[in-house]
Amino acid sequence: MTTRHLAFDALHNFRDLGGHPAADGQSVRWGLLYRSDSLGKLTSPADLDRLHALGVRTVIDLRYPWEIAAKGRVPDFEGLEYHNLSIEHRPYDQAEIDPELDPWRYLADRFAEVTEDGVREIRQALDVITAAEAPVVFHCASGKDRTGLIAALLLTLLGVDEDTIAADFALTELATPHLVADWHTAHPGRTLRWPGYGRAPETVIRLALADLTARHGSVQAYLTDTLGVDHEQITALRTRLLTA
Repeated sequence: MTTRHLAFDALHNFRDLGGHPAADGQSVRWGLLYRSDSLGKLTSPADLDRLHALGVRTVIDLRYPWEIAAKGRVPDFEGLEYHNLSIEHRPYDQAEIDPELDPWRYLADRFAEVTEDGVREIRQALDVITAAEAPVVFHCASGKDRTGLIAALLLTLLGVDEDTIAADFALTELATPHLVADWHTAHPGRTLRWPGYGRAPETVIRLALADLTARHGSVQAYLTDTLGVDHEQITALRTRLLTA
């Protein structure tokens, strides 16, 4: 049986997007699309061997350049195609979110900013995935929000329904205790103000997709009209990434 969650020593949220039911009765192929928390944490030879064994040749790093400078990037290896596409343009500190705010509405509003500010980078990420001939990993810091948004848009293009997209998004909840523990390790002496840190309930992505529909008519219209993804590209994605 193919496993969705892949075990690494340093990663908590590395997942295969395969197996999801998609367009025309097909499903997403296993072993071609991966989403993850930061590959900058891959420092052990054993973890690097695990990544190499998956045949990954393309990595899309969705973080800010200053995050990469501070935390590192995937170690280079022969044949690697690395892209830094920072889709978020308005940084904020999730640990300091006001606990009195509606947490999921707050996060969905940040997603809305990304979909408007990051049009160029989101389109580039989708173009890289379309052109890739080997397995691809896309990631941010926790593999939660920026990664979750790209996954939702990509799965929409593949004809995956919203319930499945939301369920996939929420699988990050299994990593939440590890993400919180990592934050405490990285910030000794600081208080984690926001109780929703590391959380990824379905509500967040459902609100984000509803916002796109309200602004653009549908998520598909955002993808085609705003991002400019055309029928030829959708066909290419589905041909490579779906299977009967």
